[in-house]
Amino acid sequence: MNSVLGEGKAESGDATGLGRIVEPGVIDTTHGPILYVEDLTVQFDGFRALNKLSLSIDHGELRCVIGPNGAGKTTMMDVITGKTGPRNANVTGRVFLGQTIDLMRMTEPRIAQAGIGRKFQKPTVFEQHAVWENLELAMKADKRWWASLRARLTQEGHRRIEETLALTGLESEAYRPAGLLSHGQKQRLEIGMLLMQQPQLLLLDEPVAGMTDEETMQLAALLNSLRGSCSMMVVEHDMEFVAALAGDVGTVTVLAEGSLLAEGTLDAVKRDERVIESYLGR
Repeated sequence: MNSVLGEGKAESGDATGLGRIVEPGVIDTTHGPILYVEDLTVQFDGFRALNKLSLSIDHGELRCVIGPNGAGKTTMMDVITGKTGPRNANVTGRVFLGQTIDLMRMTEPRIAQAGIGRKFQKPTVFEQHAVWENLELAMKADKRWWASLRARLTQEGHRRIEETLALTGLESEAYRPAGLLSHGQKQRLEIGMLLMQQPQLLLLDEPVAGMTDEETMQLAALLNSLRGSCSMMVVEHDMEFVAALAGDVGTVTVLAEGSLLAEGTLDAVKRDERVIESYLGR
C-alpha cells in the first residue's frame, strides 16, 4: 500500500517537483489527461524493462493494462510512483501528473502526497487493528509525531470512514480485527484505506489475484462505482475481471517486451493478431 502513514502534509509551492510540491488536489488536467508517460525507457544492468513506452490516462478514466509476464507493467507502475527512477536505474523519458508535476524528479512520499495511491498484489493491512481503525490510521492528515499525539477524529472523519465502509461493503466488519477478514475483504479494505487518502490517481497491480469468482465481481463493482471520483490504472491477467471493468467502450492497453503493443476496446485488442500471438493465444 502506498504511504498510508506518509511523512506529513505536502507543502505548497513549485509544481515542478523540485523541493516543495503542490498541494494534493491541485493537478492541472485542463488538457484532459491526468497521467502522461512519454518515451519511457528503463534499463537494469543492460536489460531493457521498458522501451520508449508512451501512453496517457484521462482524468476520471479507468484504464486496464494487460500483457504477458515480463511485459514491463510493474516497472511502469514503479516509475510512476517513484520506486524506480534515475537514482537506482537507467531511466529516460518523461512522466507527468497533469500538465506540470514532473514525477521523475520526486520521491515516493511526495508522489503519494501529490495524489497517487498504489495497491500491490498482496493486501497490506494492520491485522491486529479493527477495520474501522485501519481506515482511521490511513486517513489523509498531518502524520508528524507531535500532530498525531494531539489528533482527534472529527465529525467529518467519522462520516468519511462510514462512507468508505459502505462503499467497500465492510460495514458489518467495522469492529472486527482486519486479520480475520477473508482475502477479498482485505483487498477491499486496503483499497478503502487508499481512498481515505483521497488519491486522484489509483494504481492497482493484479488486485484480484487469489480471489474467488464472487470476490472478483465484488471488487469489479467497487471499482466501477469509483468512476469519475478518481482516475484508475488496473494491471490484471483475469480477462473476466478486465471485461467487467472495460465493458464495450473502455480502453485497454496491451504491453509486450516493454513497449506498447496495442490499445483500444477489449474486443478490438482481443482480435489483434499481435496480441493473440504474444499474450492471449489461439
